Amino acid sequence: MTRVAFYAPMKSPHSPVPSGDREMARNLMTAIGADGEQVDLVSELRIYDKTGDPDLQARLRAAAEAEAQRLIETLPADTGLWVTYHNYYKAPDLLGPQVCRARKIPYVQLESTRATSRLTGPWAGFAEAAHQACDAAQVIFYFTANDLITLKRERFGSQALVHMPPFLPASTLPPASNCAGPMLTAGMMRAGDKLQSYRIIAEALAALDCDWTLEIVGDGPARDQVETLMAPYGYKIRFLGQLGRDALQAAYQRASLFLWPGVNEAFGMVYLEAQATGLPVIAQDRPGVRDVLLPGDYPAPEDGPAALARSIETLRSDPEQRRAQGTAARAHIEAHHLIPSATRTFWSAVSPLLEDTA
Repeated sequence: MTRVAFYAPMKSPHSPVPSGDREMARNLMTAIGADGEQVDLVSELRIYDKTGDPDLQARLRAAAEAEAQRLIETLPADTGLWVTYHNYYKAPDLLGPQVCRARKIPYVQLESTRATSRLTGPWAGFAEAAHQACDAAQVIFYFTANDLITLKRERFGSQALVHMPPFLPASTLPPASNCAGPMLTAGMMRAGDKLQSYRIIAEALAALDCDWTLEIVGDGPARDQVETLMAPYGYKIRFLGQLGRDALQAAYQRASLFLWPGVNEAFGMVYLEAQATGLPVIAQDRPGVRDVLLPGDYPAPEDGPAALARSIETLRSDPEQRRAQGTAARAHIEAHHLIPSATRTFWSAVSPLLEDTA
């Protein structure tokens, strides 16, 4: 068995603040260790500069230097691999490459991005550090086709770029919906892209010419704005707030379809959860989003809310089509987006590195 050092510079998997980033880090640790390997979270040092602050970057570099030296001296002797999740220009990995060089262990990354446009400007130093960390990785796992573009263009030497589809932290599917209940939306309520998705939904609902009700899961600082957007629909909308895992799963299971446009989503865990429960998805054909959806015909963003409304009406008027599409989506998730698939992908790519250092 291999002992694995795991690090997430942007946010520790142990962070008390919920986010997709924290959730994916936890899922990755579970997948890597699914066959019995020990996965150690070796540092909770957060390297993150949201605004491009050179003084903050200098302080973080100093903290990282001290932390790297500590790890070089204290990392367990049987550690055979270092894995970093989400190295990018605002949160570069300032630990892994240095520790791996000193301890002579393989270094790999998951969901890293290269941003050459940031090599000038307030994040220039951090962007360069993120590039250098990418260069040091022998394998980089990418989640979406969009991520691959710059990774491939800037690939360093014989570095392997390996596709790992986003996945749910489960080995089996949950019980299926009968696709006969209300429509369901789930998304954080905050300004920016999330609020724009809610605006698109509100406009699509206005164009519907069929019977419908919608449950909305989520909360956040923009809740008042979301409620204002949905106010014209009165009793047809039910706000459920932020739900725990079991209550959210119950909402999926009683729904008829899942509705979320996906404005600038990296990919969206909610799409995986909805499809695993057998729900057909109404979304726009966007980079990242299309990587986790059952292959099909999704409206283009430029076609606007009216195209989403037509897709909703098609599925709302045809229960058999809803169930058939949901069943196909469920099979797609089982084949490509559960932990066993992620575990196989990871160790198939990484095992040769361990043989080279044996």
